[in-house]
Amino acid sequence: MFGYICENYLEMYLLSKELVFPPVHLANEDGLLAIGGDLSMERLLLAYKSGIFPWYNQGEPIIWYSPNPRMVLFPENLKVSKSMKQLIKKSEFTITYNQNFSEVISNCKTISRDGQGGTWITDEMQESYIELHKKGIAKSVEVWLDDELVGGLYGIDLGHVFCGESMFSKVSNASKLAFIYLTQKLEKEHYKLIDCQVYNNHLASLGADEISREAFLSFLK
Repeated sequence: MFGYICENYLEMYLLSKELVFPPVHLANEDGLLAIGGDLSMERLLLAYKSGIFPWYNQGEPIIWYSPNPRMVLFPENLKVSKSMKQLIKKSEFTITYNQNFSEVISNCKTISRDGQGGTWITDEMQESYIELHKKGIAKSVEVWLDDELVGGLYGIDLGHVFCGESMFSKVSNASKLAFIYLTQKLEKEHYKLIDCQVYNNHLASLGADEISREAFLSFLK
């Protein structure tokens, strides 16, 4: 089924070709659970439905995570600042849903980010998520200014939980606009929550918070 490796104090389960993951409670304190496997549609779907996601750099083996606690946003807890409300009211931007997934993930992959030397969206990952999009599973939000794509985000839609993966901005607040639009859309459609994976200040300012892995898994059932 899967083996076990321990090297330089890094402990993970080694996946085989069999479509299975170890129980998520076996992840280490950093959330690292397993290594190896592939990015097939079947494995990715199993991962997301099990509270697991891939996160690794180009040239590295596939690494699978299930962090505890888990950063999530309950749509009804969305915080929209006064300045963002004013920006939305100006209607300078056009926002679309699931209209240009390939461009969104390409921008998420190549955009320069402070404090980050490279990208975790590998070529293999990009191709796999585009295939998931073709199957109606991976979806995107696009933010346009004068017919130019200036921001957006993408993630995995499980039907009642949206698993956010990455976002980008080429102009100030474009990714926030995408996130606000998505959250308001999902609230109207009675989604339980948006999975934000791990804590960051940007998402916390929008109302996201941490819950236990056990609580998160209960929403996936």
